[in-house]
Amino acid sequence: MTPTPLALLHLIRPPLQKTDSPKAIFMLHGYGSNEEDLFSFASELPDDYFILSVRAPYNLEMFGHAWYAINFDADQGKWSDDKQAIESREKIIDFIDEAIEAYNLNSEEVTLLGFSQGTILSYAVALSYPEKVRNVIALSGYINPGILKEGYEKNNFSKLNIYASHGQVDQVIPVEWAQRTPNFLSNLGVHHTYEEFPVGHGVSPQNFYSFKAWLEKLTN
Repeated sequence: MTPTPLALLHLIRPPLQKTDSPKAIFMLHGYGSNEEDLFSFASELPDDYFILSVRAPYNLEMFGHAWYAINFDADQGKWSDDKQAIESREKIIDFIDEAIEAYNLNSEEVTLLGFSQGTILSYAVALSYPEKVRNVIALSGYINPGILKEGYEKNNFSKLNIYASHGQVDQVIPVEWAQRTPNFLSNLGVHHTYEEFPVGHGVSPQNFYSFKAWLEKLTN
């Protein structure tokens, strides 16, 4: 099945179990990667999901794509472009709405699966617009409050579920940043699971099977 032309380029895997309005998983890759990266998980994910792996909108000079720029400044050190991140947050929301209409997806059963920068955006989308997202699988990332929609604290998070995991020896995003996640989500009343694995900035087989089991338990 050829992807429908939408605002963001993407790959698709239609559900293997035919249904009129399937559940959906939107995959958001990390900085410098592309839509093919997380799509490698697609064949191992539940058959009843329509899977969309999305390419980030900003092209990097050397290779790959990004949801927002990460700059390295001699004076300021490493810093992220929160303005671009907020723009990407809104682009993802628009794309979700587009895709739901184009592919006749179940708007009540949207899951975001992010890695690294894609996880940071997944948090931003879900916490800013919890009415749009049912589940988040947040791999090797953290919550950046600076890119959440103003007034997000007042949102209704009762239907939102988040699985977060991180490598204990992550050399890209310190595990300490991810360890703030459970307390942040608890303060908002968000249902969540947090796990760590003895790996670096990546997804181990144990991590994959853990989040897959989490998702299957939620949806069965």
